[in-house]
Amino acid sequence: MNATFRQLRLFLALAEHGSVTAAAAACHVTQPTVSMQLRELADAVGLPLYEQIGKRLYLTAAGEALADTARAMLNEWLAFEQGIDAMKGLERGRLRVALVSTAKYFVPRLLGSFCAEHPNIDIALEVLNRDGVVARLRENRDDLYIMSMPPDNLDLEQHAFLPNPLVVIAPEGHPLAGQGLELADLSVERFILRERGSGTRLACDAHFARNAFVPQVRLALGSNEAIKQAVAGGLGLAVISRHALAARPGDDQLAILDVAGFPVQSSWFTLYPRGKRLSPVATVFLQHLESTAREWSERRGMPRSSE
Repeated sequence: MNATFRQLRLFLALAEHGSVTAAAAACHVTQPTVSMQLRELADAVGLPLYEQIGKRLYLTAAGEALADTARAMLNEWLAFEQGIDAMKGLERGRLRVALVSTAKYFVPRLLGSFCAEHPNIDIALEVLNRDGVVARLRENRDDLYIMSMPPDNLDLEQHAFLPNPLVVIAPEGHPLAGQGLELADLSVERFILRERGSGTRLACDAHFARNAFVPQVRLALGSNEAIKQAVAGGLGLAVISRHALAARPGDDQLAILDVAGFPVQSSWFTLYPRGKRLSPVATVFLQHLESTAREWSERRGMPRSSE
């Protein structure tokens, strides 16, 4: 069976983008070129690799198996290239990181010094909801993954690198602001929470369950920004990551309530499948992220995360 790296790259682009046109655009080649290369690849395999139903493209069982194999082969080749560059004293390559949406509030801040030290490394960030990041993690599509609630049904290497305190917020000037509260004091309040399945919602629901508290949920939203605007507009209280708030919550017309049991302490984790061999670039980035996050959390007065 003969296949070229070019064909494998084009096929992975097809699998990721879902159409020949989009794959051609992503790889900067013409659509006929992609179609021809994919026909040759399917002929080499001896089975159809995908099928078109209506406007949607679906990989066949052979296509799914080839995508997994091609991804592993190309990742190994990229790691080899980076290792050779390191032997030559060069620093270049591409780093792919998938992170949940709340992590967008701090990960870019931690990238500045890394990019300054390694200007020839290209970084691609995929910002998704938790389910989206878990899906990419299952398929091993990136170098590293960042989330606060690692899935417990996957065999993973995970490293806690930054605290993730969850706080209760209210509109600035709310009658409960500035008071020492018990969770039961919030039983008559309406809540605006993250969507089910998000890391924040999972941690929040677990904390409420441990304390036998059932919140009156008015809205479930998939965006921290939407939640902050809804709370500032007087629609209710919310539980949100402290990282999603300004250094001074009053700048967002919000107040953090003093509620017993809050902040709920959790951590941010870097993840990758156990047994995965990290590329030299990913290894350096992981070390940089952990050291930089430690310094950053200390400046913000947060406790150090623990494994």
